[in-house]
Amino acid sequence: MSSSPVERVGQLAGARDVTAAEAALDRLLAGCPTPSRRSPRQREAVAAARGRARDLKDAFLRTSVDQLYDELTDGHRRFLRLDDLCAAAATAVPGLVPTPARSDAELLRPPAEKEGLDVDQSILVSHVLRSDRAGPHLLAAMRRPTRRAGDLLPELLRTGAVELRSVRVEVRDGAAHLTMRRADCLNAEDNEQVEDMETAVDLALLAPPVRVGVLRGGVMTHPRYAGRRVFSAGINLKSLHAGRISYLGFLLRRELGYLAKIVHGLTGGGDDAWDGGAVQKPWIAAVDTFAIGGGAQILLACDRVIAERGAFFSLPAAQEGIIPGAGNLRLGRVAGGRLSRQIVLVGRRVTTDEPAAGLLFDEVVPADGMDAAIVREVTRMDSPAVVANRRMLNLAEEPQALFRLYLAEFAVQQARRLYSGDVLDKVTRFSTGPLAGAPAR
Repeated sequence: MSSSPVERVGQLAGARDVTAAEAALDRLLAGCPTPSRRSPRQREAVAAARGRARDLKDAFLRTSVDQLYDELTDGHRRFLRLDDLCAAAATAVPGLVPTPARSDAELLRPPAEKEGLDVDQSILVSHVLRSDRAGPHLLAAMRRPTRRAGDLLPELLRTGAVELRSVRVEVRDGAAHLTMRRADCLNAEDNEQVEDMETAVDLALLAPPVRVGVLRGGVMTHPRYAGRRVFSAGINLKSLHAGRISYLGFLLRRELGYLAKIVHGLTGGGDDAWDGGAVQKPWIAAVDTFAIGGGAQILLACDRVIAERGAFFSLPAAQEGIIPGAGNLRLGRVAGGRLSRQIVLVGRRVTTDEPAAGLLFDEVVPADGMDAAIVREVTRMDSPAVVANRRMLNLAEEPQALFRLYLAEFAVQQARRLYSGDVLDKVTRFSTGPLAGAPAR
């Protein structure tokens, strides 16, 4: 009788050592108070046990990541997204990564009471992405259309619009207009908005009548910008401070999901087709007021960027203590190394009225000229030759192997940053005001 995938994975060298080390850590944690109440001796003991367990996980994955991934995906016949992959790995090798229930419980705890389970997930994700065999398959899995988008597609084709809580999708004259509309927080992103954005991007790429995608912020209700459009204030700092930004569901899903789909398109049944397979379309970003942090990262994924006069671009991740996703990879390509360091490391803003703006914005127009400028850009981008050439430009500028290895390192470094004391100190400054992600940063 043939053994099951779980049994085969359990027989891999080092798997039982991982499970035993994590069980020993759990026994130690059971006898300790919550993280913030532990004595220095207890903290040292937990850190030592956790370090031993993680060293064993790393050693196991160095030798067995391809076999593990093959078993979990049935020889690459199953396309598992990150959350499903981690859930399957938690069952196959108990203790390798936290179970979904344990991760969900961790997300509800304040930062000072978290155990840092994201770091364990990062070890697995990083090894999978570094693998020349498993990594490309995971990228393809994350760029397949979501089930939610497939369910909503008939409504979009029938009515020409879909209303999500965070994003409105409307199809007009061959263009899908995606309007971000978290009016209360200046489109500062949280887990929900990332899910809505991926659904919206999927819809634009799936809908046959759509030939161009347009991203723009909606009209705000916050007193400081009431009645004005705002593109995005980046990550929701209140959610980050509260520990409610999910590592898998936000920080990694955002990069491997909707942003990767904007740049590299949707994968699916024709992935191995001789003509390229992935569904790609040109993308335009229309920037009103500002694009901060994650908003600036969106611009770097788009083909054309229009900005209203007086708008600015800012990527202050180093000031927040975290890493701006693939922003470091993409910003250097368009702005050069020196300007990139000024923007990322010391928080330089680039406004539309300075010479450097030409590196980040393709066209600057008066506020009352934005609508007409969008129409002009859609017309320019609405061409099969544009689609083919953007594919080749992105292949040259961001080959999948480079993107994959960058994300493998990002997965580990971002997880470590989340639990650094300076991150918690910095986001605290923004947790007491009425606005998460305020541009005053």
